[in-house]
Amino acid sequence: MNGIDAKILSSAILILDDTRDNVDLLEMMLLMAGYSNITIVTDSREVETLFQKNSYDLLLLDIRMPHLDGFQVMERLATLIQNDYLPVLVLTAQQDRDTRIKALEQGAKDFLTKPFDRAETLMRIRNLLEVRVLYNERRQHAETLERKVLERTRELEDKALDLNQAQVEIIRSLGRIAEYRDTDTADHTVRVANICRILALACGLGEEAAELIALASPLHDVGKVAIPDCILLKPGPLDADELKVMRTHSMLGHEILGSYPSPLLDTARLIASAHHEKWDGSGYPNGLRGEEIPIEARIVAIADVFDALNSDRPYKNKWAIDATIGFIKEQAGIHFDPTIVDAFLRSLPTILRSSTV
Repeated sequence: MNGIDAKILSSAILILDDTRDNVDLLEMMLLMAGYSNITIVTDSREVETLFQKNSYDLLLLDIRMPHLDGFQVMERLATLIQNDYLPVLVLTAQQDRDTRIKALEQGAKDFLTKPFDRAETLMRIRNLLEVRVLYNERRQHAETLERKVLERTRELEDKALDLNQAQVEIIRSLGRIAEYRDTDTADHTVRVANICRILALACGLGEEAAELIALASPLHDVGKVAIPDCILLKPGPLDADELKVMRTHSMLGHEILGSYPSPLLDTARLIASAHHEKWDGSGYPNGLRGEEIPIEARIVAIADVFDALNSDRPYKNKWAIDATIGFIKEQAGIHFDPTIVDAFLRSLPTILRSSTV
């Protein structure tokens, strides 16, 4: 058994369903699969107290219950775990779209339909716990590295960009995790980082700021790790409700990156939450316009779109370079900051050389 398997099997799981047969069945499935840290409860009123006294890695939650239904439970837990990432697997016999969309909006990450299929149940639980374990490792590494930086000499306090290489590798690894769940290649974040560095320098931000944006840019889509596979990997176009859920990845990325103060993580949070905002205010999640959008996110927006259009993907062929450049020009003042588009065009020879990764 490898390290991540051991951590998954020892994860703290809370099962909440008012039907005793359901919790007993799920508990038995998990015990037989090797899980060892399981708590079961049938009264939804007990959940807040349990979370105040304990830490859980996964909540299996029924929707239709007396006293407090699943939606109310998620709403109350949101105030208790504001700076944590808790996967919620909703247990429901209902197939209607409204219930599922409402659950996703309240924080659910996936669904199990009653009656439970053993293989599907165990796979969905493992997938959510794997993300939780990776999140915990990222947070622990970041806290350890930040503590070491604070303990270092005043010289390091004067050089905020002198970050430990291990922290940089963690950032890059998290970016690759998001890509592997989507359809991008592992080189996408490398190319985007290179383009961001070039654009930041062309915009006059300076070496340190350019390097900080380049280091943080791989995490722009980290929120996609929390989007259900049925939406993230859907082969066809998303409908309006699915698109609404997909667009939550910006704020989920901000949530996953936590609130620990750090120049690198602060920049990553800005980028994750705002890289889909548009210059004319038609973007998401907050409809920011113009210079309301952080310049870090404005730079990443152009770099990300340029590389996506200029690359082959399983679902599309790369655009001709002239068409890609033409699109960037057309979107100046609409999608993109016109000043950064000008910097992009001035830097195009350097950008094209950097895109051969």
